[in-house]
Amino acid sequence: MNHEKKIECLESSGNLYADLGFPDAEERLAKLQLAMQINKLIEKKGLNQTEAAALLDIDQPKISALSQGKLAGFSLERLFRFLTILDYDITIEVTPKSRSKKQAQVSVTLPKRKSPALKQKTVVSERAVHAKKRK
Repeated sequence: MNHEKKIECLESSGNLYADLGFPDAEERLAKLQLAMQINKLIEKKGLNQTEAAALLDIDQPKISALSQGKLAGFSLERLFRFLTILDYDITIEVTPKSRSKKQAQVSVTLPKRKSPALKQKTVVSERAVHAKKRK
């Protein structure tokens, strides 16, 4: 007897909150992406939670909540303020809704990180191209 259970898998839209049916899915995803960036910057600056709280003018439990993705107490504006305190500019771009999308949405574009692994792969592929050219 085969007792395997079939698990239904659905392709994600790219927004877990939308997939789960939250009415404010775009805002939730934007807040999460901003919080992730703030947490990376805090880590990059080598700040502990107490130091980060002092810098951002909030209490340490709020930093803890931010680091855990508990974002109910944070508005987009507040997260923007944290980013400016951490020396990052914020650019807001307003564009018409794409025809391919059902409704307009909020999106966050974060700075691209340079990956040493990707750089190494690029070097390898450039060598392969040069080797092919010599043949």
